[in-house]
Amino acid sequence: MVCLGMSGNAFAVHHAVVHRAHRHFRWLRWNPMFHPSHESLLIQNAEIDRLNLPRIQDETELEALKADGSLVPIIPGQSLRIEPSLDPSRRYCRPWTLNFVNDISQAYYNRFHQQIQVNSAVRTVKVQRKLRRHNRNAAPWEGDTASSHLAGVTVDLQRRGMTKQQIVWMEHYLFYMKALGLVEPEEERRHWCFHIMVSGHYDEWRDTQTIVPMERPDPNKPEPEAPATEVALGNAAAQ
Repeated sequence: MVCLGMSGNAFAVHHAVVHRAHRHFRWLRWNPMFHPSHESLLIQNAEIDRLNLPRIQDETELEALKADGSLVPIIPGQSLRIEPSLDPSRRYCRPWTLNFVNDISQAYYNRFHQQIQVNSAVRTVKVQRKLRRHNRNAAPWEGDTASSHLAGVTVDLQRRGMTKQQIVWMEHYLFYMKALGLVEPEEERRHWCFHIMVSGHYDEWRDTQTIVPMERPDPNKPEPEAPATEVALGNAAAQ
Protein backbone atom coordinates (compact mmCIF):
# COMPACT_ATOMS: atom_id res chain seq x y z
CA MET A 1 0.00 0.00 0.00
CA VAL A 2 2.84 2.38 0.86
CA CYS A 3 4.51 1.61 -2.45
CA LEU A 4 1.29 2.27 -4.32
CA GLY A 5 0.83 5.60 -2.52
CA MET A 6 4.36 6.67 -3.30
CA SER A 7 3.94 5.69 -6.95
CA GLY A 8 0.74 7.70 -7.17
CA ASN A 9 2.39 10.77 -5.65
CA ALA A 10 5.37 10.41 -7.95
CA PHE A 11 3.05 10.23 -10.96
CA ALA A 12 1.14 13.31 -9.80
CA VAL A 13 4.36 15.31 -9.40
CA HIS A 14 5.66 14.13 -12.76
CA HIS A 15 2.35 14.99 -14.45
CA ALA A 16 2.36 18.49 -12.91
CA VAL A 17 5.95 19.11 -14.01
CA VAL A 18 5.20 17.94 -17.56
CA HIS A 19 2.05 20.08 -17.68
CA ARG A 20 3.94 23.21 -16.54
CA ALA A 21 6.76 22.47 -18.96
CA HIS A 22 4.25 22.10 -21.78
CA ARG A 23 2.67 25.46 -20.96
CA HIS A 24 6.13 27.05 -20.80
CA PHE A 25 7.01 25.49 -24.15
CA ARG A 26 3.85 26.90 -25.72
CA TRP A 27 4.71 30.34 -24.34
CA LEU A 28 8.21 30.11 -25.77
CA ARG A 29 6.85 29.16 -29.19
CA TRP A 30 4.76 32.36 -29.33
CA ASN A 31 7.16 35.20 -28.73
CA PRO A 32 6.66 37.58 -31.64
CA MET A 33 8.59 40.75 -32.28
CA PHE A 34 5.39 42.80 -32.75
CA HIS A 35 2.85 42.15 -30.00
CA PRO A 36 -0.63 43.62 -30.53
CA SER A 37 -1.14 46.50 -28.12
CA HIS A 38 -3.32 49.48 -27.26
CA GLU A 39 -0.42 51.77 -28.17
CA SER A 40 -0.13 50.23 -31.62
CA LEU A 41 -3.83 50.82 -32.30
CA LEU A 42 -3.41 54.47 -31.26
CA ILE A 43 -0.47 54.86 -33.66
CA GLN A 44 -2.46 53.33 -36.52
CA ASN A 45 -5.43 55.63 -35.92
CA ALA A 46 -3.21 58.69 -35.54
CA GLU A 47 -1.84 58.05 -39.04
CA ILE A 48 -5.36 57.67 -40.44
CA ASP A 49 -6.33 60.97 -38.83
CA ARG A 50 -3.18 62.65 -40.17
CA LEU A 51 -4.16 61.56 -43.67
CA ASN A 52 -7.75 62.70 -43.02
CA LEU A 53 -9.10 59.36 -44.24
CA PRO A 54 -12.67 58.27 -43.54
CA ARG A 55 -13.59 55.06 -41.75
CA ILE A 56 -15.67 53.38 -44.46
CA GLN A 57 -19.18 52.84 -43.16
CA ASP A 58 -20.86 50.59 -45.69
CA GLU A 59 -20.85 49.12 -49.19
CA THR A 60 -22.04 52.39 -50.75
CA GLU A 61 -19.02 54.30 -49.43
CA LEU A 62 -16.74 51.39 -50.33
CA GLU A 63 -17.89 51.35 -53.96
CA ALA A 64 -17.57 55.15 -54.23
CA LEU A 65 -13.92 54.99 -53.11
CA LYS A 66 -13.24 52.26 -55.65
CA ALA A 67 -14.87 54.31 -58.39
CA ASP A 68 -12.74 57.42 -57.77
CA GLY A 69 -9.50 55.43 -57.45
CA SER A 70 -9.01 56.02 -53.72
CA LEU A 71 -9.03 52.25 -53.31
CA VAL A 72 -7.26 49.98 -55.79
CA PRO A 73 -7.53 46.22 -56.37
CA ILE A 74 -4.98 43.76 -55.00
CA ILE A 75 -4.05 41.58 -57.97
CA PRO A 76 -2.57 38.12 -57.37
CA GLY A 77 0.52 37.15 -59.34
CA GLN A 78 3.74 35.18 -59.25
CA SER A 79 4.71 36.46 -55.82
CA LEU A 80 1.27 37.09 -54.31
CA ARG A 81 -1.90 35.11 -53.68
CA ILE A 82 -5.17 35.96 -51.96
CA GLU A 83 -7.07 33.89 -49.42
CA PRO A 84 -9.83 32.31 -51.55
CA SER A 85 -12.52 33.00 -48.93
CA LEU A 86 -11.81 36.76 -48.90
CA ASP A 87 -14.80 38.55 -50.41
CA PRO A 88 -13.80 39.92 -53.86
CA SER A 89 -15.41 43.25 -52.95
CA ARG A 90 -12.88 43.63 -50.12
CA ARG A 91 -9.72 42.77 -52.06
CA TYR A 92 -8.87 46.47 -52.18
CA CYS A 93 -6.60 48.91 -50.34
CA ARG A 94 -5.02 52.36 -50.63
CA PRO A 95 -2.52 52.81 -53.51
CA TRP A 96 0.51 53.15 -51.19
CA THR A 97 -0.56 50.05 -49.28
CA LEU A 98 -0.72 48.15 -52.56
CA ASN A 99 2.81 49.29 -53.41
CA PHE A 100 4.00 47.99 -50.05
CA VAL A 101 2.26 44.64 -50.59
CA ASN A 102 3.80 44.28 -54.03
CA ASP A 103 7.25 45.21 -52.72
CA ILE A 104 7.32 42.86 -49.75
CA SER A 105 5.80 39.98 -51.73
CA GLN A 106 8.40 40.44 -54.46
CA ALA A 107 11.26 40.55 -51.95
CA TYR A 108 9.87 37.47 -50.17
CA TYR A 109 9.51 35.61 -53.46
CA ASN A 110 13.04 36.52 -54.50
CA ARG A 111 14.34 35.23 -51.16
CA PHE A 112 12.29 32.05 -50.76
CA HIS A 113 10.66 31.49 -54.17
CA GLN A 114 7.27 31.27 -52.45
CA GLN A 115 4.19 33.48 -52.48
CA ILE A 116 2.88 35.66 -49.68
CA GLN A 117 -0.86 35.42 -49.02
CA VAL A 118 -3.19 38.34 -48.31
CA ASN A 119 -5.83 37.24 -45.80
CA SER A 120 -7.63 40.54 -45.29
CA ALA A 121 -7.63 44.10 -46.63
CA VAL A 122 -10.24 46.86 -46.53
CA ARG A 123 -13.32 46.44 -44.34
CA THR A 124 -16.43 48.46 -43.66
CA VAL A 125 -17.76 49.38 -40.24
CA LYS A 126 -20.65 46.99 -40.92
CA VAL A 127 -18.22 44.11 -41.50
CA GLN A 128 -16.09 45.02 -38.45
CA ARG A 129 -19.12 45.11 -36.17
CA LYS A 130 -20.10 41.64 -37.34
CA LEU A 131 -16.53 40.40 -36.87
CA ARG A 132 -16.46 41.87 -33.36
CA ARG A 133 -19.56 39.89 -32.40
CA HIS A 134 -17.79 36.63 -33.27
CA ASN A 135 -14.29 37.61 -32.10
CA ARG A 136 -14.02 39.75 -28.97
CA ASN A 137 -10.29 40.19 -29.64
CA ALA A 138 -11.05 42.06 -32.87
CA ALA A 139 -10.47 45.82 -32.79
CA PRO A 140 -13.54 48.02 -32.32
CA TRP A 141 -15.22 49.85 -35.20
CA GLU A 142 -15.06 53.30 -33.60
CA GLY A 143 -12.91 55.43 -31.33
CA ASP A 144 -9.14 55.96 -31.01
CA THR A 145 -8.46 52.22 -31.25
CA ALA A 146 -10.74 51.38 -34.18
CA SER A 147 -9.53 48.83 -36.73
CA SER A 148 -7.26 50.45 -39.32
CA HIS A 149 -8.76 48.10 -41.92
CA LEU A 150 -11.68 50.55 -42.01
CA ALA A 151 -9.54 53.15 -43.80
CA GLY A 152 -8.07 50.75 -46.36
CA VAL A 153 -4.48 51.32 -45.21
CA THR A 154 -3.99 47.86 -43.68
CA VAL A 155 -3.53 44.30 -44.87
CA ASP A 156 -3.18 41.00 -43.05
CA LEU A 157 -0.48 38.72 -44.49
CA GLN A 158 -0.59 35.06 -43.56
CA ARG A 159 1.97 33.93 -40.98
CA ARG A 160 0.67 30.38 -40.58
CA GLY A 161 2.76 27.87 -42.51
CA MET A 162 5.91 29.98 -42.62
CA THR A 163 9.15 28.42 -41.45
CA LYS A 164 11.10 29.93 -38.57
CA GLN A 165 13.54 31.40 -41.07
CA GLN A 166 10.74 32.99 -43.07
CA ILE A 167 9.17 34.50 -39.96
CA VAL A 168 12.53 35.95 -38.91
CA TRP A 169 12.95 37.43 -42.38
CA MET A 170 9.48 39.00 -42.23
CA GLU A 171 10.14 40.43 -38.77
CA HIS A 172 13.48 41.91 -39.88
CA TYR A 173 11.86 43.45 -42.95
CA LEU A 174 9.03 44.95 -40.91
CA PHE A 175 11.41 46.11 -38.16
CA TYR A 176 13.35 48.09 -40.77
CA MET A 177 10.15 49.61 -42.19
CA LYS A 178 8.80 50.43 -38.74
CA ALA A 179 12.08 52.11 -37.78
CA LEU A 180 11.59 54.41 -40.78
CA GLY A 181 8.03 55.16 -39.67
CA LEU A 182 6.57 53.50 -42.77
CA VAL A 183 4.53 50.70 -41.20
CA GLU A 184 2.92 49.78 -37.88
CA PRO A 185 2.87 45.97 -37.65
CA GLU A 186 1.32 43.48 -35.26
CA GLU A 187 1.58 39.70 -35.16
CA GLU A 188 -1.83 38.23 -34.40
CA ARG A 189 -1.92 34.86 -32.68
CA ARG A 190 -5.60 34.04 -33.17
CA HIS A 191 -5.37 34.24 -36.96
CA TRP A 192 -1.59 33.69 -37.24
CA CYS A 193 -1.01 36.68 -39.48
CA PHE A 194 1.03 39.85 -39.82
CA HIS A 195 -1.35 42.80 -39.47
CA ILE A 196 0.38 45.73 -41.19
CA MET A 197 -0.78 49.34 -41.35
CA VAL A 198 1.10 51.21 -44.09
CA SER A 199 1.85 54.90 -43.64
CA GLY A 200 1.01 57.45 -46.29
CA HIS A 201 4.73 58.32 -46.28
CA TYR A 202 5.53 54.98 -47.91
CA ASP A 203 5.31 56.22 -51.51
CA GLU A 204 7.46 59.27 -50.70
CA TRP A 205 10.17 56.98 -49.32
CA ARG A 206 9.71 54.52 -52.17
CA ASP A 207 10.35 57.21 -54.77
CA THR A 208 13.82 57.78 -53.30
CA GLN A 209 14.87 54.13 -53.56
CA THR A 210 16.80 52.33 -56.27
CA ILE A 211 15.08 49.31 -57.80
CA VAL A 212 17.51 46.43 -57.40
CA PRO A 213 16.53 42.83 -58.25
CA MET A 214 17.15 40.47 -55.34
CA GLU A 215 18.98 37.21 -55.87
CA ARG A 216 17.23 33.99 -54.86
CA PRO A 217 19.16 31.75 -52.44
CA ASP A 218 21.42 29.12 -53.94
CA PRO A 219 20.03 25.69 -52.92
CA ASN A 220 23.60 24.30 -52.96
CA LYS A 221 24.79 26.77 -50.31
CA PRO A 222 23.90 26.58 -46.59
CA GLU A 223 21.40 29.16 -45.41
CA PRO A 224 22.43 31.59 -42.67
CA GLU A 225 20.53 31.38 -39.39
CA ALA A 226 19.23 34.94 -39.70
CA PRO A 227 19.04 36.03 -43.35
CA ALA A 228 19.69 39.67 -44.09
CA THR A 229 16.73 41.89 -44.82
CA GLU A 230 16.19 42.46 -48.53
CA VAL A 231 13.99 45.09 -50.13
CA ALA A 232 12.77 44.77 -53.69
CA LEU A 233 10.52 47.39 -55.26
CA GLY A 234 7.64 46.71 -57.57
CA ASN A 235 7.85 43.72 -59.85
CA ALA A 236 11.61 43.67 -60.29
CA ALA A 237 12.57 40.31 -61.74
CA ALA A 238 14.71 37.96 -59.71
CA GLN A 239 18.13 37.19 -61.08
